[in-house]
Amino acid sequence: MFIQTEATPNPEVLKFLPGKTVLGDGTRDFRTPEEAAASPLAAELFEITGVTRVFYGPDFITVGKHASVDWPLMKAPILAAIMDHFTSGRPLFADESDSDAGGHDEGVYEGETAQIVAEIKDLLDTRIRPAVAQDGGDILFNRFDVETGVVWLNMRGACSGCPSSSATLKAGVENMLKHYVPEVTAVEQAL
Repeated sequence: MFIQTEATPNPEVLKFLPGKTVLGDGTRDFRTPEEAAASPLAAELFEITGVTRVFYGPDFITVGKHASVDWPLMKAPILAAIMDHFTSGRPLFADESDSDAGGHDEGVYEGETAQIVAEIKDLLDTRIRPAVAQDGGDILFNRFDVETGVVWLNMRGACSGCPSSSATLKAGVENMLKHYVPEVTAVEQAL
């Protein structure tokens, strides 16, 4: 098995491509060892000194590290854990009910606001998320404030904590959403 690695715009996150489907559809973000307990692979990755975050994409895994640890020390054990997992045939999740891939917030919107939110989600899904996935991350809809026109988004994977995520949100995502959905006045990151 050959696992490719790619740098991401976030120097503290590396993207691993096992050449196999990871989640297929959706994404899953593990921010703590407790959250990672749902997935044997994520739990094993968190046991590696310096790992701070694990993110599953459709066909990739991104791993975040603490700034005090260097990638050359971490890369080999991470590659070994991913290879062992995929060659063993073990399931990605200990319990199938834990495999629910995270998606957009499904808040209830009515009337014209529901149409605006549908347009925002469609733009995110068709134009923004595929581009962000190339960098090992994901951007998900959190909420839309109809009074102010502000769209709140969740940054996940390599995007979370990335030094360039603010620029991505403002220069890229905000400009696109404002262009195609005139009701949008600003984009903010939900924490």
